[in-house]
Amino acid sequence: MRVKTNVARKRYVKKVLKRAKGFYLRRGTSYRLAHIQVTRSHRYATRDRKVRKREFRALWIVRLNAAARAQGIAYSRLIDGLKKAKVEVNRKVLADLAVNDPAAFEKYVALAKEHLKTPLTPAGAPV
Repeated sequence: MRVKTNVARKRYVKKVLKRAKGFYLRRGTSYRLAHIQVTRSHRYATRDRKVRKREFRALWIVRLNAAARAQGIAYSRLIDGLKKAKVEVNRKVLADLAVNDPAAFEKYVALAKEHLKTPLTPAGAPV
């Protein structure tokens, strides 16, 4: 007796087409194209979960650099000063403070400046 895959195949096709809902043209309606696109989409989703973390860190650093320079210190000097002060605040929290609570951010900047031996201007020349 041979095994018939009718029910299982219909279930799988429905599952793939459900995942492909909203895809462009026949990629959302044709099983053959939807299967290829869904597989590719999963691969991109896996990769992009790492990429998203990378992009957010870059965004926080850009925000911190802008906020730090407005306070008269470069980003790298700010981070160096905070490390020397043994402050363990990550870039996400610092960037959030810089945007939403400038007064608290100013205190962190002052603390970083305090722990730097030779303070530099944002241009890099000694004061």
